[in-house]
Amino acid sequence: MTDHASTMNAVRFHEYGEPADVLRLERAEVPSPGPDRIRVAVHACGLNPADWALCGGLFPGKLPRGIGLDVSGTVDAVGEGVTGVAVGDAVLGAADYAGGHSAGAADFAILNHWARVPSGLDLVQAAALPLAVETAYRSVESLGVTAEHRLLVNGAGTMVGFAAVQIALMRGTRVLATAGDTYAERLRALGATVTSYGDGLAARVKEVADGPVDLVLDVAPPSGALPGLLQVANGDPRRVLTVTDMTAATELGIRTSFTETQPLAWDVLGEFAQHTADGRFTIPVARTFPLEQWRAALEISQSGHARGKLVLLPQG
Repeated sequence: MTDHASTMNAVRFHEYGEPADVLRLERAEVPSPGPDRIRVAVHACGLNPADWALCGGLFPGKLPRGIGLDVSGTVDAVGEGVTGVAVGDAVLGAADYAGGHSAGAADFAILNHWARVPSGLDLVQAAALPLAVETAYRSVESLGVTAEHRLLVNGAGTMVGFAAVQIALMRGTRVLATAGDTYAERLRALGATVTSYGDGLAARVKEVADGPVDLVLDVAPPSGALPGLLQVANGDPRRVLTVTDMTAATELGIRTSFTETQPLAWDVLGEFAQHTADGRFTIPVARTFPLEQWRAALEISQSGHARGKLVLLPQG
């Protein structure tokens, strides 16, 4: 265990509400790792829409709570029962946001899922991976995507969508994707067929596809696209899965990530960290911020124009 002060900087909320209203940077107690947990000195913390949803009451629990689900850093202490990792090791993983009073947007964080950072992988890039990889991999698995399928990823310019396209392509799947100008060319370079999102989606997909679409993964912010995506899937709601538009999905009988029984996919994090180190996989990082500039990162994230992962740097 490393010697350090008993308190640290952390971004937390003490009540539920709009993130800009309830979040604040404050001093907090340095957490101790419980059984099967590790504590890391946080180098980088990737931000996700889910962080802002936590502030609004998603998965409610004891307050105060922290934000920042994606973490990379150096192991500072290990809890009872932890093996295979030691103080001083570089790791990436998911903050145990539900198990304490803080999360990854802090000087120190408790992780409940982690993998070693392979040689050649930058810690900022590592912090961009966890939630996008886990969500995308689990979604692709839930749909049963194989090399025999033609898959449409709606919202491929989101980080989960960008990950899902790459994971499907690794399986030999024929991938169609909807995306804006920011990532359209990068997605084409990866091997996806790309069209724009918005009204008339079903007709555009039919025009660019070289055959029927077998499966649809929706990871775009809710925009009323699900009826069109259902049309793309020939009206079969079992061939469509959304991770974002739960309300419309319920009305249409479409599958959602909340109702699937697919287990969490944290066990593939090390594999995809190695793929990233090898240049075979990536989650684009748009910008980094010192921890004290968390509000600027929040504003950019909520504007919908992040154009990649936003990452906080508590140690610098």
